[in-house]
Amino acid sequence: MPQPPFTVDPRIVLPVPAPGEVWTVGAVILNADGKAFAQKRSPNRRLFPDSWDIVGGHVEAGETLLEALAREVEEETGWRLRHVRRSLGTTTWTGDDGAGLRHEADYLVEVEGDLGRPALERSKHSDHGWFGPEDLDRLKENRRPGEFLIHDLIARAVRRRPQ
Repeated sequence: MPQPPFTVDPRIVLPVPAPGEVWTVGAVILNADGKAFAQKRSPNRRLFPDSWDIVGGHVEAGETLLEALAREVEEETGWRLRHVRRSLGTTTWTGDDGAGLRHEADYLVEVEGDLGRPALERSKHSDHGWFGPEDLDRLKENRRPGEFLIHDLIARAVRRRPQ
């Protein structure tokens, strides 16, 4: 079996999706200054419109969580997944789009590519930025009360920088 083009910290235990479950994956990407990358979802998006989000998306049929993670990083930014540093946890949530229950696995990752020039999918994302501890409140823009998953993920990542 060929090796993936990225490495994974051996301490990471990957969830095993059950048949019929809907899974998404998310990547928190830090730059050399310890700031986390986020992109703003376009206002016409059905789920979380005009809100800041991490890189990620749905796991497609036949994909593993890590294959989906690598695909989403490349599709949404043009960068390539290099290393999965640590798990940021697994969450179960229901969106306001009628698609039902989702399970989400999020990871702190390292990528390769020009971090100053992400290749955003302009039909899906209208802006991007790098967020440090002083910028965290901006991640709550256009979110409903209590909808702090993205804020909390990025806050954990930027407050506990990798060694």
